[in-house]
Amino acid sequence: MKRLLTCVVLILITFGSSQIVNAGEVARGQFTSAIDQREPVDEITTLSNNADKVYFFSELRDLQGQTVTHRWLFAGKVMAEVPFNVKGPRWRVNSSKTLLPGWIGDWTVAVVDDSGAIVAEFDFQYIEAEP
Repeated sequence: MKRLLTCVVLILITFGSSQIVNAGEVARGQFTSAIDQREPVDEITTLSNNADKVYFFSELRDLQGQTVTHRWLFAGKVMAEVPFNVKGPRWRVNSSKTLLPGWIGDWTVAVVDDSGAIVAEFDFQYIEAEP
């Protein structure tokens, strides 16, 4: 263990601490039917197509100073991109998508950082309403 710590210290000294990047994370992410006081009111994993709007909520950690994007995807196609300027170490944001009844299938929101890297992905199913 002591040898491993020595190696890590040597790497830090050799490359400098500026090489260490805190990537940040999505502490919470979920689809919901509404947002109340910056919080989701429920959690949606499946939504029938008699509803035409869904929200995506995310709580971001350690991404301050970056522009983070909610990228809405359906059938592999980008349907919307909503950017946010993250101004603090804990930042809550949400975006919404109006859905057409024919857009049945799996939906994904990718949370993308400044570099274009996907920080996290979340899915829900949009299904045919019962008659």
